[in-house]
Amino acid sequence: MTASMAGISYKFHDGSHGGSHSYLKPSVDRFLTNVPAGSLVLDLGCGNGSFLSLYRDRGWRLYGSDFSTTGIEFAKKHYPEIEFTLADAQSPAGDLIKFTGQADVVISTEVIEHLYDPRAFLRNAFTFLKPNGILILTTPYHGYLKNLALAATGSFDKHFTVLWDHGHIKFWSVKTLSYALSEAGFRELEMAGSGRLPYLWKSMVIRAIRPAE
Repeated sequence: MTASMAGISYKFHDGSHGGSHSYLKPSVDRFLTNVPAGSLVLDLGCGNGSFLSLYRDRGWRLYGSDFSTTGIEFAKKHYPEIEFTLADAQSPAGDLIKFTGQADVVISTEVIEHLYDPRAFLRNAFTFLKPNGILILTTPYHGYLKNLALAATGSFDKHFTVLWDHGHIKFWSVKTLSYALSEAGFRELEMAGSGRLPYLWKSMVIRAIRPAE
C-alpha cells in the first residue's frame, strides 16, 4: 500500500516476525537492498548489538554505539567482529565525532521514543552521514485506527505506561516524525509499517536521505 502526505511518499508493509526486534528486519531490509559491500553502517542505540549482528553477512563495516554499559559489554563479548562504542548519541561530543561525514548508513531501531532530546539525536545522525547517506529509523507506530483499538480494548494504561523505568517518553505519529526529520535536514522520506495488521502496526520504519550538498 502507498499513501502520500505533504509531498512525502509512504510505503506500508506488514513485516510481522516473532521475537525481539526481528519483526523489523523485513521492512528495514527493503530500504537497504542497494547498499554495497564496504559501506560504513553505524547503529545508534544498538543495545546489545543483536540487531546489527544480523547484517554481518553483507560485507559492510559495522559499528554500534549505545549509552548502556551492560549493553556494550554484551555486544563486545558476543560480536567481536563489530566495533562498539559507549556513547550518548544525543551529545555532539565524544567518541562518535570520528563518524562525522563518514557513514553511508545510520540505523536506529526503537530508540527515538526513549530520548529526552530527539532533535539533537537527529542532528547528530545527519552529521554522521555522507551526502546522499541513508538514515533508517524505527519507532512504535501511532495512528488513528491503532489508537481507537487501544481505547476499545482497554490497553491505554499498558501501552502508555509510566511505570516502565527508562521507557517510552515520546509517542510519534507519521506527521510528527516526518516534521522532525525534515527539520533536521533530511529529505526523500519513505515509510513502511512493520508487525501486526495494516494500520495496527507495531512499529513504523522510515528511510530518509541526507541530501547532496
